[in-house]
Amino acid sequence: MEIAYDIAQHWTNVYFGAKPYLDAMKTLDKPTDKYFQDSADDIIRYFLVNARTWRGPVARRIKQELKQLLGQ
Repeated sequence: MEIAYDIAQHWTNVYFGAKPYLDAMKTLDKPTDKYFQDSADDIIRYFLVNARTWRGPVARRIKQELKQLLGQ
């Protein structure tokens, strides 16, 4: 959840494909949580796929942090 708010603070014009997953991430507390039928891992993966247009040092740092949560 904290990471999602960090993303929203730094990515002011969120790509429309990433927005629903960012919103879903705001409701998750830990990687084992679920958002309806999707696991937190799935939500994070979907976000990463749709966040390709977000670039820069903050984006790289946060994306790496999300990948670490996934064990990548």
